[in-house]
Amino acid sequence: MIILKDPLVLVLIIILIPLILANYILRRDSGNLRFSSLSYFKKIRQGNSARLRHILIALRILIIVLLVIALARPQSGKAHSKVTTEGIDIILALDISGSMLAEDFNLNDKRRNRLYVAKEVVKDFIKWRENDRIGMVVFAGQSYTQCPLTLDYDVLLQFLEKVEIGMVEDGTAIGSAIGVCVNRLKSSKAKSKVVILLTDGRNNAGEIDPLTAAELAKTYDMKIYTVGAGTKGLAPYPTKNLFGFTVYRSLQIDIDDEGLTEIANITDGKYFRATDTESLKEIYKQIDNLEKTKMEVAKYTEYNELFQYLAIPALGMFLFEIVLANTRFRKIP
Repeated sequence: MIILKDPLVLVLIIILIPLILANYILRRDSGNLRFSSLSYFKKIRQGNSARLRHILIALRILIIVLLVIALARPQSGKAHSKVTTEGIDIILALDISGSMLAEDFNLNDKRRNRLYVAKEVVKDFIKWRENDRIGMVVFAGQSYTQCPLTLDYDVLLQFLEKVEIGMVEDGTAIGSAIGVCVNRLKSSKAKSKVVILLTDGRNNAGEIDPLTAAELAKTYDMKIYTVGAGTKGLAPYPTKNLFGFTVYRSLQIDIDDEGLTEIANITDGKYFRATDTESLKEIYKQIDNLEKTKMEVAKYTEYNELFQYLAIPALGMFLFEIVLANTRFRKIP
């Protein structure tokens, strides 16, 4: 970004150039010599020097323009921003139990299982966030940390890509998952600590009761958003037949809406129910809007003077004009 510190100085161009041109035109024929006859001179062909004599006035005008612009103090500016954030620490807890294979979600006109769609939605959620530390916990019959809290979202997305069903023994240990999340967030000094837990079932594994884990999270000022993912009623579940081909059978998968609601209420969070891909996307958008990072931005611009890049060439051209005026274009008298 280039600006002029004193742009009004440019008015001098409008004033000076007409004066210089008027002076040049009026004085051009002021010199004279006396000759008895001009017939001899009329036979002399005009040389290149005479045709190029206007170079001097062109140089003079260009010098004046450069010097006036230099006086206007051109400056190049570089904007800087200093961002002060109140970071949010977020743990994404994903259910990777066998029931997440149910293919009752559609994405891009293709039938997909719950985990596949959940990963795509979580991927978008991560990309929406800025200046927040985000970690990931996965759970089935057991739970463990897939990725610790980090600001490196590229690494986090790589860990998300590796999440798949069958990584741990089957089951749904919601209480244990919350316990691992609490363990990851309890030492955090962030002003806001959030857990987003997505599951499609009810707690049937682990040694920690989900409500007890929620109470523990509350003592550390953590907020838990719970998401129940899956259609209500029967869902198509892929299985292999005797010949190794994939066939689908309808399976009833119960989601513990009451329990997940209670977990969210205990921690001042909120329970969401996603029955299709669009509603799941909308849920994560709502959570993204609910948990915004507060930031203060101080903007300032650093300017560098550029007048020397005009003044130095102007000085060079002025010296060049003097040399030409006293050599090639010297006038007599």
